[in-house]
Amino acid sequence: MIETLAVIPSRYGSTRLPGKPLVKLSGKELILRTWEGARKSAMIDRLIVATDHEGIAALIEKSGGEVMMTPSDLATGNDRVAYAAERVPSRFVVNVQGDNPLVAPELLDLLIAALKANPEISLAVPAKRIENEEEAERKSVAKMVFDENGRALYFSRSVIPFSKDPETVRFKHIGIYAWRRDALFEFASWPQSVLEKAESLEMLRLLEKGGIIRCIETDADVIEIDTPEDVARFEAFMAGK
Repeated sequence: MIETLAVIPSRYGSTRLPGKPLVKLSGKELILRTWEGARKSAMIDRLIVATDHEGIAALIEKSGGEVMMTPSDLATGNDRVAYAAERVPSRFVVNVQGDNPLVAPELLDLLIAALKANPEISLAVPAKRIENEEEAERKSVAKMVFDENGRALYFSRSVIPFSKDPETVRFKHIGIYAWRRDALFEFASWPQSVLEKAESLEMLRLLEKGGIIRCIETDADVIEIDTPEDVARFEAFMAGK
């Protein structure tokens, strides 16, 4: 058994950005950028791209990466990760969403370290400060609130917390989930919850069951790719950098 398995779930179908994993960002495919970032983590023992598409598999294998083909009818990214994790025994499982081309390996290590330090934590996720009101109001951004110890209280696509004060600090979730392995499988065995369906956010399934989610604040650069506008934001960021 290895210590930490990381899985990048990569589904080809996307309603808002068709063929998203193979969309090129500054000349390099999105899924390849995500894989290259994740493989630099010092605390990941094995990295797998879990996909239902032969083109994605061929690209990663050509680059020297490991691929696992998964059924195309799996409901969520975490379900795809659980499918892969069933076949590779480990203590911890990190779900690195495939739409994160700027994934920071140091952030992955912080999340894994949090799991190792506290056995009560089921899941550790990053929390990134929201930069402006437009981002806070964007429905594609998952907002989050947590207590003074970093324990998640709620996630929403609405603006939380509500405040008329323009200086209110708000946080968003970045698409990385560091799971304790048994917690991931328990999560995958539960039906979708009421709040999860209402918000279309998987983390709420765990909160409704009483699971503990630790939110880790980060200043890492993040541009998650979900729409053509996100692609334009990434290109502008790279041009400025």
